[in-house]
Amino acid sequence: MKFTITDLEAGSRLDKLLVQLVPGLGRAAAKRLFDEGRVRVVAPERTGRGRVASKGDVAAAGEVIELDLEPDDASGAAIPEPDAPLQVILERHDLVIVDKPAGMPTAPLKPGERGTLANALVGHYPEMANIGFSSREPGLCHRLDTETSGLVLAARTAKAFAALVNALKEARLDKRYLLICQSGDLPEIGAIEIPLAPHPKDRRRVYPCIHPRDVIRYEPRPATTTYRRVALAGLWELVEARAPKAMRHQIRAHFAAIGHPLAGDTLYGGPAAPGLERHALHAEYIAWAGSAEVPAFTARSPLPPDMQAIVGTPDMASDSTAEAAALDDELDDDVDEEDEDDVDEGDEDDDEPSDGADDTGAR
Repeated sequence: MKFTITDLEAGSRLDKLLVQLVPGLGRAAAKRLFDEGRVRVVAPERTGRGRVASKGDVAAAGEVIELDLEPDDASGAAIPEPDAPLQVILERHDLVIVDKPAGMPTAPLKPGERGTLANALVGHYPEMANIGFSSREPGLCHRLDTETSGLVLAARTAKAFAALVNALKEARLDKRYLLICQSGDLPEIGAIEIPLAPHPKDRRRVYPCIHPRDVIRYEPRPATTTYRRVALAGLWELVEARAPKAMRHQIRAHFAAIGHPLAGDTLYGGPAAPGLERHALHAEYIAWAGSAEVPAFTARSPLPPDMQAIVGTPDMASDSTAEAAALDDELDDDVDEEDEDDVDEGDEDDDEPSDGADDTGAR
């Protein structure tokens, strides 16, 4: 789909303009288009594919906007599947926390698609159908990549959804991930602060902007990942990572950028590992201190068998909140807050729900 910016439309933010111009396109779907690099701008004097646009870009008269718009962007509610298996870790009147297996998509990408976590959630909890950023992501506060396993938080009431999404935006939810990478020169603890942008040539990936010229060219968003080593196992090490305001593929791209791509992560150049048929990333822990709207909760998911086979079974229960705070102090993780309008309230690899909260085009 293509259209040309008129004099009347010039000066508007590009993401808001798309919502106005494209029939049926909501904020959630528009954000997804930008996150996946599916919006391009061709200047009046140029030809070819143009540059990948950012959602905060200002439209200029005469520019041609090209959209890779799939039919499901404006429709495609998740079809309830009440008989679908669902591993529930915590169930309350206001929310559920479930354990998503690797290989299961978080939400459908095509109308009529089945077998996703969203299908199972709305099948087991019909009240979620009217909660969330879109009907294809019912109740979901964030998402995970298809091949990422672990905990997913979903709301059962509109009140809980609003409170939890706001908590994600403000980095007040404690979410932790376990990953496997090759051992070597990775420090025992550390912080990775590399801004990320949609990849200019491959919409499946994000691009770590290390060089100053890339920062100028691609206008990336700030991203911080902190980590600590949990265990060593021969050629491999198990690492706990945190990304309070995670963006799509943040943990995967960050570790690849510092020379330690995740085991099995072929998209980012990760090494193969025995018996592993996906990237080694698991959403292991989520906790909330509580508020007037949503009481406190804590949930853990054990390391899945395919990752245990490589590094064994870690003792994660000993990692207390006090130890977590000490790690943050040691790393001096006092980074500047991101512009609230540009925050993904989801997770790395949380592939956050498109209009709010993660790390993934979730595939």
